[in-house]
Amino acid sequence: MRNVFLVGDELVAGHGDPKALGWAGRVAARTLPLAPDLAFHTLAVPHETTGELTSRWDEEALRRTARSEPTANHVLFAIGRHDVHRGVSPTMTRLNIANFLDRAHALGFETLIAGPPPGAEADNPRIAELAAVCEDAASRRGVGYIDMYGPLARHEQWGADMATGHDSLPLQAGYGLMAWLVLHSRWHSWLGIEPPAA
Repeated sequence: MRNVFLVGDELVAGHGDPKALGWAGRVAARTLPLAPDLAFHTLAVPHETTGELTSRWDEEALRRTARSEPTANHVLFAIGRHDVHRGVSPTMTRLNIANFLDRAHALGFETLIAGPPPGAEADNPRIAELAAVCEDAASRRGVGYIDMYGPLARHEQWGADMATGHDSLPLQAGYGLMAWLVLHSRWHSWLGIEPPAA
């Protein structure tokens, strides 16, 4: 088996989704028929910052590999919006990302980053800045980046979900859009599998 760790906050857990799948469940469901050797692990902690993610992800991932045969490990870090909500500076966000990417590299994990999606309208200028920091930090480490902010900020259905849901959580359609962005990124090549026929 090859492990795929999806690390993030309540958006990785799929909170607010009436189907209880979130984007992570949708992506896994679409991927497993193409690669049944993959084992998906969702490591989600609601409301955490990049600093809190940095401090806990590796121990949680290593617990899940300790009793398994040596295998390939992949980790997708899905950055949420809580650095904005809790006043973490861009400089500290950048340092946190560098730290968790360096740790993943040292452990031999293949890495990918998904940036934060839009949230409440009043927060979006700062979330856009956070997304730019995330993309730059990924680029500096040569790590693939999935832009969640740009495409969703202009998407009518995402806006409708933000207006209808609570706590800036997407609903079923919003999580479907997030899953589409992951699946149409470098997801398949990152995992070393052929994408499905169009």
